[in-house]
Amino acid sequence: MKACAAELLGTFALVFAGTGAIVVNDTSGGAVSHVGVALTFGLVVLAMIYTVGDISGAHLNPAVTVAFFAARRFPARSVVPYVIFQCLGALAASLTLRSLFAGHRTLGATAPAGSEWQSFVLEYILTFLLMFVVLNVSTGAKEKGITAGIAVGAVIALEALFAGPICGASMNPARSLAPAVVAGQTEALWLYLTAPVLGAASAVLACRCVREPGCCRKCDG
Repeated sequence: MKACAAELLGTFALVFAGTGAIVVNDTSGGAVSHVGVALTFGLVVLAMIYTVGDISGAHLNPAVTVAFFAARRFPARSVVPYVIFQCLGALAASLTLRSLFAGHRTLGATAPAGSEWQSFVLEYILTFLLMFVVLNVSTGAKEKGITAGIAVGAVIALEALFAGPICGASMNPARSLAPAVVAGQTEALWLYLTAPVLGAASAVLACRCVREPGCCRKCDG
């Protein structure tokens, strides 16, 4: 329960700060800026890795939890509780933002700027790259330590910087689910629930190929 509570609080912080930056930017006429929003997402993840990484692993993301399970680093019995508490934390954050900014239409929900297919591919690739980094800097199923915090926070900020204006750069089903449900912006929610999970799972295969001997004989030879 301590690990689940840590995931709830960590995901609350992620969604409250990240989507909150979007809401405040809209409300203040652009005072935060797109760069500020991207940095907020990266910095809050970095902070949560240092804060709860040794307790729960600081997954903060259902796609990350599923990918750790697929990589045989995380027990099956803990997957559903982690995902439930991550979603609860995200929903609590969006409900809090709704109470503070009742007039905001989207609450920072992700939505495609172009076609849904374009955003699906972008979310898939972005999450693939994020999870590839996570798997290579984490210990078991835990993101902890100086290397993990900096690397994961940096890749999130980087991807949000260049891809955010097109697809929202969610990379996290819980982050997209909560504001979409609370604000009633669910039109393209399916892609933000599926693409990150598929991208993270694909990263597990890529990590095995570069880490495990014999996976790619041409490379090994």
